[in-house]
Amino acid sequence: MMSKIILFLLLFVGFTVSQVPPFKEECVKDAYPPPASLLVKEYIINLDLAPEERWAELVKEKAELIKNILAKFKEFVRDWGQEAAKLIELVDEKFGKFDDTLPEPFRGELLGIAKYSNLNLGEVVLYNIFYEIFTVCTSIVAEDPSGNLYHARNLDFGLFIGWDIRNETWEITEALKPLIVNLNFQRSGQTVFKSVNYAGYVGILTAVKPKTFTLSMDERFNKDGGFIGIIEWLLGIRTGSWMGFLTRNVMENSTSYSDARDVLSNTEMLAPAYFILGGTKSGEGCVITRDREKTIDIWEMKSAGGWYILETNYDHWTKPLFLDDRRTPANNCMRNMTQTNVSVKGIFNVLSSKPVLNKLTTYTAVMEVSTGHLETYLANCTDPCFPW
Repeated sequence: MMSKIILFLLLFVGFTVSQVPPFKEECVKDAYPPPASLLVKEYIINLDLAPEERWAELVKEKAELIKNILAKFKEFVRDWGQEAAKLIELVDEKFGKFDDTLPEPFRGELLGIAKYSNLNLGEVVLYNIFYEIFTVCTSIVAEDPSGNLYHARNLDFGLFIGWDIRNETWEITEALKPLIVNLNFQRSGQTVFKSVNYAGYVGILTAVKPKTFTLSMDERFNKDGGFIGIIEWLLGIRTGSWMGFLTRNVMENSTSYSDARDVLSNTEMLAPAYFILGGTKSGEGCVITRDREKTIDIWEMKSAGGWYILETNYDHWTKPLFLDDRRTPANNCMRNMTQTNVSVKGIFNVLSSKPVLNKLTTYTAVMEVSTGHLETYLANCTDPCFPW
């Protein structure tokens, strides 16, 4: 998989040199606040309802958009070869027979989404799977001089999935933006946690549990990757958890930073990942580097430099792929900002600096754990802007 990525990037760079205007790294200071038109709308997910009914309102509103993006997924992923095509066949056409193997409440929620979107269960599962293995991201946890913790991330999605030559955009990336929503998961009318989701995805990629912890997930490229885990699961080897189910369970049920850290570190999963976790106390921030079976490393904010920790999609002890180095410019902008300016505005500006912000970026979210504040904006990378 990684060899395909490198080959594609090399070929793509050769093509885009003449297509993309001269590119320059920059640390912007005036990106926040962005236009109000980019602010993401919030919906309530009522956990007191039966799982089959929790997503009804949202899914009915977004059903046609979900069908559109699912069709694009299928079209482009099949182009990746037999492995990807086999996964689509297994999930899309045959998964309905395996619905009783899904853990609750996710089985009920996926059945409800299928009902209200008029899709079959296999298609809904396929729709959920690809958010777990096609994300490219930048996540930051930072502490201001008073000890307040902020957690922010860019979520990039759509690499290799349909470059629109005329508009110089990624087709999947642009099609995803209308599906981005803030969700307020509630019990008895009270917030349990808040998240940023693509409508119809039941897992968690970005979330805050007020006064408790914050969490984001970045994909980890690995030869023992998500395709293998998912195929094994479909064939009956089900010792691992879906990443999105794991993060959702953590947000609903973990009661502290240390509890969340333990669960994320010790649960077998279907796909490797980086979990970026922030707490409520000074110094509480870490990156948990996972393969499917175990934790490879836990990198603490204190050892990363003291006041912030930053993860993209590469092990922190190795160099990033030279064609995909968002880490270096992001670190440069964080140091340029300094701890004195850690705030919603300051971190948003860092994540709005190119190439941290790029054509793949679907949204930027900033969270403040002490208040439970979550602020999300659709990405808008104006030209000149690098494709990834």
